[in-house]
Amino acid sequence: MSDLFGSDTAQPTHADLSHSVPLAERLRPTQLAEVIGQAHLTDTGMPLRIAFESGQPHSMILWGPPGVGKTTIARLMASAFHADFIALSAVLSGVKEIREAIERAEVNRRNLGRRTILFVDEVHRFNKSQQDAFLPHVESGLVTFVGATTENPSFELNNALLSRAAVYVLKALDTNALQTLAQRATTIALPDIDVQNEANDAIVGMADGDGRRLLNLIEQLATAVNTSRPARVDAEFVAQVLARSARRFDKGGDHFYDQISALHKSVRGSDPDAALYWFCRMLDGGADPRYLARRVIRMASEDIGLADPRGLEIALNAVNVYERLGSPEGELALAEAVVYLSVAAKSNAVYRAYNAARAFIAGDASRPVPMHLRNAPTKLMKNLGMGENYRYAHDESDAYAAGESYLPDGMQRPNWYQPTDRGLEIKIREKLAQLRERDRVAGGRRAGLSGAAEHVESTRSDDAPSGNSADSKP
Repeated sequence: MSDLFGSDTAQPTHADLSHSVPLAERLRPTQLAEVIGQAHLTDTGMPLRIAFESGQPHSMILWGPPGVGKTTIARLMASAFHADFIALSAVLSGVKEIREAIERAEVNRRNLGRRTILFVDEVHRFNKSQQDAFLPHVESGLVTFVGATTENPSFELNNALLSRAAVYVLKALDTNALQTLAQRATTIALPDIDVQNEANDAIVGMADGDGRRLLNLIEQLATAVNTSRPARVDAEFVAQVLARSARRFDKGGDHFYDQISALHKSVRGSDPDAALYWFCRMLDGGADPRYLARRVIRMASEDIGLADPRGLEIALNAVNVYERLGSPEGELALAEAVVYLSVAAKSNAVYRAYNAARAFIAGDASRPVPMHLRNAPTKLMKNLGMGENYRYAHDESDAYAAGESYLPDGMQRPNWYQPTDRGLEIKIREKLAQLRERDRVAGGRRAGLSGAAEHVESTRSDDAPSGNSADSKP
């Protein structure tokens, strides 16, 4: 009778050991040609293929979403150039690990005459001083630096490091690439199981462009198959055993801002279907509806403006409804606002005027308030001439003091606000032209400063398309 640690204890077989290795590792490409989904970098004549074939490695930043092959490419680079591969994670590593990696690289060059590929995953998580620590060793050629990041290098990496490394953009895996990877994976993980096409399609949809996620899903599926022994794997079986993962959505990261940008531009572009798509994509990915509500209010102010003031009212009402009902019921009101803003008449005239005024004031001197516009609550202030000759508009014809000026003395009328010829701004444009004509006729302080009647009639927002007016009334 053997004890617990006796020699009769069963030893793991080769098959057991192979199954203990993650599927992603078993399927990791051994040459560049096996990398899928990145043909724009790996095909003949493309940048990475040229780099590999040249025999001269160079430092690079691999930028792309998770599960697209960044680590794989770095490992293949070390293999192709017979270099020592040192991998660091910016999440777990610090100065100590960086120093040890550099010491190992020095031993490689001095004692072995061997190159070193230094791979840093999540490199954007290193701070400026940590990133700077690599610079002298990259410049001297001691290491070939390969950084992997899911965030925009322009924002997250030092300019000094970027100037010493080529930036390659990796794409999320498309459906064809994921199907190819799924076929390879099921052949190994489910060799004797009939996997239906619709089951493959379901797995590919759940992967959402992430190759690593796809392989993990297939591993989970293989475990379920080994337990329940179904005759075949169909879409229903996949739905039962695989938990649906949240879509690729990193709050505060590039995907987050890319999607909110797509939503805003869809509304601006008057495409309600596209706007609803991105709105629902963000909800599906876990975006806070209150954040989306704030963005909808901004869209109403920036891109609809006074062409249809109802847009802002509807946006604010939708936010109030959401605050009362919460999710999911209140999300419908936000969707309604998104659709309305998409089809509303568009104007960025107020947005442009506001930006122009802010820029002017930022670079201008602090001009004094004209005496006739100053507040004069005391006798002394009145004796000093404050408020003198001010014309109370309600005492004037049509409540308009024709010829009066409200700008600082000596300041030419800037004409920042130029209403479009769409929606309510058609009426606003006509009203402003009438008022400026009355100023011209009346003379006075406004005369000669504006030239605004002609300007309002002839000037149009530079990037605002004509036509497409709404039936809004003033």
